[in-house]
Amino acid sequence: MLDKIALFLLIVGGLNWGLVGLFEFDLVSFLFGGQTAALSRIVYVLVAVSAIWCISLFFKENELVSSET
Repeated sequence: MLDKIALFLLIVGGLNWGLVGLFEFDLVSFLFGGQTAALSRIVYVLVAVSAIWCISLFFKENELVSSET
């Protein structure tokens, strides 16, 4: 479950960076009151922690899901 949350936050961060790169529009700061607003900073930190967490996914064994039919 934690992997999925981290992946979701990375997708949000990636989309936000895409908007910044293409349109110079920071959606996170727009929604939460500017880049220095407490909520914006929390979101930025959560995205960064998620990226650090997802580094561990490189070292996990692939989990095989088999279905019995």
